[in-house]
Amino acid sequence: MAPLKVGDSFPDDVKFEWAPITDSDPTACGLPQTYDASKNFKGKKVVLFSVPGAFTPGCQARHLPPYIQNIEEFKKKGVDIVAVIAINDAWVMNAWGKVNGVKGDDILFFSDTKTNFSKNFGWDAGMGDRTGRWAMIFDDGKVTYAENEKSPGDVIVSGAEAVLAKL
Repeated sequence: MAPLKVGDSFPDDVKFEWAPITDSDPTACGLPQTYDASKNFKGKKVVLFSVPGAFTPGCQARHLPPYIQNIEEFKKKGVDIVAVIAINDAWVMNAWGKVNGVKGDDILFFSDTKTNFSKNFGWDAGMGDRTGRWAMIFDDGKVTYAENEKSPGDVIVSGAEAVLAKL
């Protein structure tokens, strides 16, 4: 399937695995749950960005931190949900959020362990079973921004600054 593009609708039946952040201890985690993105994204402005892997150098140093630092700017621009996906399981994604000081649902950390979303609607990393490095904005179910990095090491069109500029 081709990646979503501007003007496309968010697909039906998209579900991610996640473990909500309910405390700050990265060594403790609840049971993973199913997050029905198709249902929960309806009628909202959503920023969804993808990284090849939690705790990897580019993702940890250059991709996630600007989203965390700019979460209030996203909210000021009317964003209801900021979410990140990666190949890692829900426990790793939960710990990644906690280690980076994310509390509650400021940013949702989703697992795309089988890269179903990335392969069907986004971009994989071209490195086997890994999610790619990209970002999308959905406004009331419609794609208003969808950009993929030319190289998995780049954080340009998928970074917080580029996405904020498109809101």
